Order: sequence, then structure tokens, then C-alpha cells
Amino acid sequence: MSNPGDFFVRFWGVRGSIACPGPDTVRYGGNTSCLEVRCGDHLFIFDAGTGIRLLGQSLMDHSSKGRGDVDAHLYLTHTHFDHICGLPFFAPLFIPGNHFRLAAGHLKPEADLKQVLVEMMMAPLFPIPPSVFQAQVSYTDFTAGETQSPADGVVIRTAPLNHPNRATGYRIEFGGRSICYITDTEHVIDAPDRNILGLIQGADLVIYDSTYTDDEYPTYAGFGHSTWQEGVRLADAAGAKTLVIFHHEPSHDDDRMDAIAAEASAMRPGTVVAREGMVLTP
Repeated sequence: MSNPGDFFVRFWGVRGSIACPGPDTVRYGGNTSCLEVRCGDHLFIFDAGTGIRLLGQSLMDHSSKGRGDVDAHLYLTHTHFDHICGLPFFAPLFIPGNHFRLAAGHLKPEADLKQVLVEMMMAPLFPIPPSVFQAQVSYTDFTAGETQSPADGVVIRTAPLNHPNRATGYRIEFGGRSICYITDTEHVIDAPDRNILGLIQGADLVIYDSTYTDDEYPTYAGFGHSTWQEGVRLADAAGAKTLVIFHHEPSHDDDRMDAIAAEASAMRPGTVVAREGMVLTP
């Protein structure tokens, strides 16, 4: 259990697009997006990529006898497969007494979150449906741009992102500090995204979609992702404190990530490259 004043983020998955475990990704990790954010005693999970399986194991190991005392909010940036494919393997969902509130801000009005997950876990794609979950699970659809107060002392601000089929950016505020989670968004060259600037203004920690480099980006224009250099430009323009490079391209091995880390540190001292298992406090 966290202390009442604790506020931190732990990275369980830092890759984008597809999991890529192996000898070339040992240092930074090969699992797709999943963050654990602790606001005192409150647990928030952001995205359910393959990294959520490891988070589930950790929660089971630290719960009372491994059963029935996990209570969490799970917010999704969007429902592309790399951000939800770990959900069926998240062990706490199968334990009676656990409680999860799932939410997404990109699906209304055409769809709803529960139906999207039902269709993902449906034959012939998957052997069991979400109805097998034994935890208490609720599903909420909101509209990106709304502000929520999901727990005492916690405010979550949201904004729409520029991604195929839409996505949502988050700003978590607790105890006078802030963590922003901005992934799966594509920038416009020479035109900073005003939605993102407003969301990350003066933030303590900004986790940003840095899939590509500026040199690589033209090849992938239209894919819905950004660059670490654009993250630097946005963080500077917004007066944000620490930038965290995230959603690493699968072909960027550990040596390539080391090189990016060095370049980013030179361009904006204090910039961090996310690694699995890393814990950051704003």
C-alpha cells in the first residue's frame, strides 16, 4: 500500500505497435504500453498493452493472500490492439472481490468500450469472453476534453489526440503535482498541437509519444505517431519540467535507444527515456 502523499508512475510497458521481447531489447523492454500511477492509496492504470500482465502478477503478489483486494481505475488512450491486447491476461480480473473501472474517451458516439472489448475477446479471435471475469468491472465512455475527479484529491484532465480512430491524452493531478500521458498522437510540422500544449502546460512530468526521430518521420507520415524532438519542442513551449520519451519503435534496439537518450539529453538536459520497471516521481 502507498503512503497518503505518494505520487509516482511505474512503467510496465514502453513499446509501441507490437511487443518485441528479445536479447536486443533487454535494457529498455519489449512490452507494449502500460503505466501504473499511484496517487496515495489510489491505483490508476493507463493502457492495457502486454505490460499489464506483469503488473497483474505484481498486484497478485502484493495483495492480501493474492485475492480480492485490488481496486483500480483503468484508463485507455485508445483501443488499438497494442494498447488492449494484455487485458485478457491481467490476472486480477479473474479474482472475485477485485474492482476495476475501465474508461475510454475516444469511442463515442459510434461505439462503446464494453462492446469493443467483447468483440476483441470473441471467437474465432479469442476463446473466452469478458463475461468470465470474476472481478467487479464497470465500463465508462466519456468524451476527450472532459475533466474528471475519480478519487479524493485526484483530478484527471483529458484532451483529444491526433491519431487514426482517435485517442485521448491525460493529465493526472495530485498533491499539487502533475503527470501527463500523451501517446499515439501525430504532430503537424512547424505547428504545435494546441490541445497538447494546453494539457501539458507547466506539467511536472510529460510522457510523450516518441516513436520516431525527425529524420524517420517523413517515411511514416499519417501513421499517427510523433518524434522525440517534437516532444522536446512541446515541453519547452509549455514550460514543462521533465520530458519522458515513450512508445519506442520496435526496430529501435537498446543501442539505438542509448543513442537517442544521449541526443535527447544534449538537446534538453534532464530528458528521460522510459524503461520497463522504471519509477518516476514528479
